[in-house]
Formats: sequence, structure tokens, C-alpha cells
Amino acid sequence: MTDSVTPAAPAKKDHGRAGRNLPAAIGVGAGLCLLIVASLFWVKDLFVGVVAVALLVGLWELKRAFASAGIRIPVLPVAVGGTAMLLSAYYADMEAAAFAMALTVIATLVWRLAEGAEGFVRDVSAGVFCLAYLPLMGVFVLLMLVEDDGQWRVVAFIVATIASDIGGYAAGVLFGKHPMAPTISPKKSWEGFTGSLLFGVGAGIATIVCALEGDWWVGIVLGVAGVVMATLGDLSESLIKRDLGIKDMGDLLPGHGGLMDRLDSLIAVAPVAWVILHYLVDVA
Repeated sequence: MTDSVTPAAPAKKDHGRAGRNLPAAIGVGAGLCLLIVASLFWVKDLFVGVVAVALLVGLWELKRAFASAGIRIPVLPVAVGGTAMLLSAYYADMEAAAFAMALTVIATLVWRLAEGAEGFVRDVSAGVFCLAYLPLMGVFVLLMLVEDDGQWRVVAFIVATIASDIGGYAAGVLFGKHPMAPTISPKKSWEGFTGSLLFGVGAGIATIVCALEGDWWVGIVLGVAGVVMATLGDLSESLIKRDLGIKDMGDLLPGHGGLMDRLDSLIAVAPVAWVILHYLVDVA
């Protein structure tokens, strides 16, 4: 008689201090950048579609994450109304986007009525939160795009944010010793924040001066503001995940997690970047 041996579960691959599959992460990041640049400089309307699809995927990830805690987001009215907000911002104006948001809040209330009173406030509140967290932030990206030099404004915003993330990640992996918010995101360090500042400010100056022909000090403002808001956005999403008891919002992007794990910084930076670029940089 032979002993029955249960096969051991395959061990999870150790990616060291990087904490992720770097080749996959770099490949996915390069692919996303190529998609963004191609849509931005080929036909602006394509980039509107890219933003809308990205935010809809983010909404789907939030729906799944919230469902793990028993929260049911009224997805259809939020998805339809959120898309209407984005299209209104680009093809009309901010007033039209605000009107679309107001109608979407009402539609979310009405849609949830059919499921009764239990959890009504919880689910509607989650739906309105998602509406503000994703489409409302996306509106400011499209307000940047609508300008005559909108492609370069969007590039400046995205490059400053990505540079902040890269600088923070690299400095954190190499030098991180002092946690910034250990109870929220244990891997985020003050050394990483310093790296974010150096990379973010450098990218801000380069894009403002070279792409938008603006003053160098505006690049510093954009870089610092971008770093602060990107950090707050990342910490906020980490707290959402910690509250829901999940590690990543999804597994759509190899080496990154869910799309929301990449959008968290961008959506937090977008409104501040729009204000800085709108009031401090002349339209080319």
C-alpha cells in the first residue's frame, strides 16, 4: 500500500523588494503609454473614448470590490450618467457636465428604489461616491484636452503624475526606511516621497517649458502639486482596499493589479492640474 501524497500548492513567485513582476509591469506600462499617445495625437475624440473606457473599467472593478463587503453599487445609472458627464465636458461645457451629474444622482436614487429599503442609503452613497471618484475627476482631463493645445496639457499632467509614481517607487525600493503611513500603506516611505518630488518636479518643468512654452516655475508648481495629490490619491485607494479587505482592485494588468491601482494617482491629480494649467499657462 502506498502513501497518498497531496501535491504542494505552487509557491508564489518572489519578486524581491520590487514587490511586483517588473518585466510585466514595464511592458504593460509601455503599452498603455503608446495607446494614450496614439489616441491623443491622432484624433482627440479617440482619447475621449480611451478615458471613458478606462473609467468604466475602473467602475467595474469598484463594483466587484464593494460587492465583497456587501455593498451593491447601482452600476448602470452611474456608468451611463458618468459617460454623459465626460461627453458633456468635452463637446459642450462644464455646466452641461454638472447638469448631467445632477441627473445621474437622481437616476441612481430612482434605480435603487426597486430593491427596497434595506441598504438603500449604503448603496446609493456608494454609487454617488463612484460617480464623483471617477467620472467627475475624468471631466477635468477632458477640460484640459478641449484647449487648442490640449494634447500637450494632458501630456504634461500625465507625465508629471507618472514621473512622481516612478520616482517614488524607485527611491522607496532602493532607500525606503521610514514609513509615511504604516497603518495605511506600509511600503510607502518618506524616502519614496522625496524621490517622487525630484522626479515629479523635473518632469513638470520639462513638459511645461518644452511642450507648452510656459514659465519654469509653473513646472515646479505642477510637479509639487502633482506629487502631493498623487500621494494622497494612492493613500486613499489603499485605505479603501484595506477597509474592504482586498489587496488589489483586480488583476487586469499584469505586474500592476487592477486598472484602479493605476488610476488612483491620475484621478486625484487631474482637477489640480487643470486649475494650474488653465490659469498659469497661456494657450499656444
